[in-house]
Amino acid sequence: MSVGDLVLVGGAGLLGGAVNAVAGGGTLISFPALLAVGVSPIAANVTSSVGMLAGYAGGSVAYRRELEGQSSRVRALLPFAVLGGIAGAVLLLITPETTFRAVVPYLVLLSCALLAVQPRLAAALSTQRHGSPGVHWGARLGVGLGAIYGSYFGAGLGVLLLAVLGVLLADDLQRLNALKGVLSLLINVVGVVVFLVSAEVAWAYAGLLAVGAYLGATFGVSVARRLPAAVLRTAVITLGTAVGVVLLVT
Repeated sequence: MSVGDLVLVGGAGLLGGAVNAVAGGGTLISFPALLAVGVSPIAANVTSSVGMLAGYAGGSVAYRRELEGQSSRVRALLPFAVLGGIAGAVLLLITPETTFRAVVPYLVLLSCALLAVQPRLAAALSTQRHGSPGVHWGARLGVGLGAIYGSYFGAGLGVLLLAVLGVLLADDLQRLNALKGVLSLLINVVGVVVFLVSAEVAWAYAGLLAVGAYLGATFGVSVARRLPAAVLRTAVITLGTAVGVVLLVT
């Protein structure tokens, strides 16, 4: 492991953690960095999931103020995040790499489109949502599907989850972004537990990613908290579209 490798992977963790805290898509930074230093594709995907886990934890700690009063939502969505995370991780380990590379770009772009029309959809659903306490089954199923995708290949998981939560839950975007971070953390914890069985983790690089991602996520939340909702939504859509296009052409 050269000094250049250390700088590249550590920097990818720092930037990826910040991006995940603001919008999602940090895996698209950490995954190519691991490929660049010679880690095989599947091992790079697994190592990225293990290393970036600390970033999700850091983001959730930094967002604790916005998480107040959302424990009931977490409890309602937890089973779907766990089951989806297990399913996605198992699928990654048993299916060819070309399969998820072909499907992922379209999922990311679809989630960006959904988030782009979120204000109009939210207005159309406002009467139904405000009249029904708790978390809708649509949100639970959406989180479950997002969890499958997130464990399968995590780039854009935050975009997909924020799109689902923004349409189906009535709340401020900052609070939903905080909830997205907790769900992303839960999904990745479950996926990492399954991935550890595969023994394809490059531990030295995972450690570098973890340190960088935690620091980056803490900084990223401080940036996201200062952004108006419209600006944050635009940033998420822009980043998610870039993620989808890059995945589509590579």
